[in-house]
Amino acid sequence: MKTIDDFNFENKKALIRVDFNVPLDAEFNVTDTTRIEAAKPTIVKILEDGGSVVLMSHLGRPKGFQDEFSLKHIVAKASEILGVEVKFVEDCIGEKVEAAVADLKPGEVLILENLRFYGEETKGDEAFSEKLSKFGDIYVNDAFGTAHRAHASTTIVAKFFPEAKCFGYLLAKEIEAIDKVMASGEKPITAILGGSKVSSKITIIENILDKVDNLIIGGGMTYTFVKAQGGTVGNSICEDDKKELALDILKQAEAKGVKIYLPVDVIAADDFKKDANTQVTPVNAIPDGWEGLDAGPETLEIFKKVILESKTILWNGPVGVFEMETFAKGTISVGNFIDESTKNGAFSLVGGGDSVAAVKQFGFEDKVSYVSTGGGAMLESLEGKKLPGIAAILA
Repeated sequence: MKTIDDFNFENKKALIRVDFNVPLDAEFNVTDTTRIEAAKPTIVKILEDGGSVVLMSHLGRPKGFQDEFSLKHIVAKASEILGVEVKFVEDCIGEKVEAAVADLKPGEVLILENLRFYGEETKGDEAFSEKLSKFGDIYVNDAFGTAHRAHASTTIVAKFFPEAKCFGYLLAKEIEAIDKVMASGEKPITAILGGSKVSSKITIIENILDKVDNLIIGGGMTYTFVKAQGGTVGNSICEDDKKELALDILKQAEAKGVKIYLPVDVIAADDFKKDANTQVTPVNAIPDGWEGLDAGPETLEIFKKVILESKTILWNGPVGVFEMETFAKGTISVGNFIDESTKNGAFSLVGGGDSVAAVKQFGFEDKVSYVSTGGGAMLESLEGKKLPGIAAILA
């Protein structure tokens, strides 16, 4: 696996695919700088070598050229974070860009305009990719968030750098983190899967059953498993058409020697709102008119024991409706258990949508080993799919 440490960038131009698809407020201020900060070590290494940097990214899902999706809005924040004045060019192909790239001196950084202003980017157009390839001597992919897309800048462009392509530090760390869970992790390995639907996690579950020792299931999909086993779940979210699938997962786990841990009790509410009436009930005996919205105290004690005995932990999905303070305790507790286990030497990876949001909201970012920056890419990795952006560098 070639990374930027395998190259000396002195007097070279690095064409880097970054993921600067960051949130902006109504005044076009960047409201979350995580993705820019994550790319900084790669950019700094190249500049310190004596190279220059051409950054490519998308922003949002524009329909053609739309000013609100222009990357010019993030230039000031990128300059501040990188500690160097970042230049900007109002296109990503063409003569204007060629001139800006030609003028670039060692130690300088240039951001190209939003790649998705051209439909050719998402189509993975070869001619468009070739035009992009002219803007660097070495191609660096550091955008895990888009590694599952076979787009021009993430995958196809790599063809034009047969011997001069590599991973940036961020993407290399993502690959290593997933490998620790899926291939080389120290046992026992525990996966904690939450979220509302079994259907959205089924391919992940089926893929990781061969890799893990323990599978903790929480969140809304709990109730499909409980109902499939004959329990009553009141008004809790439940996929009735997935009950057979849930039973099949339990059988597969048993056959593979994987221990599955489902909640035994829950915090149930009589309405889906933060000030609803609540009670603790057995998970398989939730009264009519009530719905399970968080893991109960007995459940958390069981989860704690499993997590603290684990050497490798994957967390994908909250175990309750953490967005409402009343039902956040379970998810916060799981974060605390993972924090404690990590301090004791376990490797912990958090990835995929809502679990990352929870980790950020409750301040666990620096208390776990690694927080993945790519939602869809992370999920597809866990499903066992080959990501085209990664395969293109390894080819």
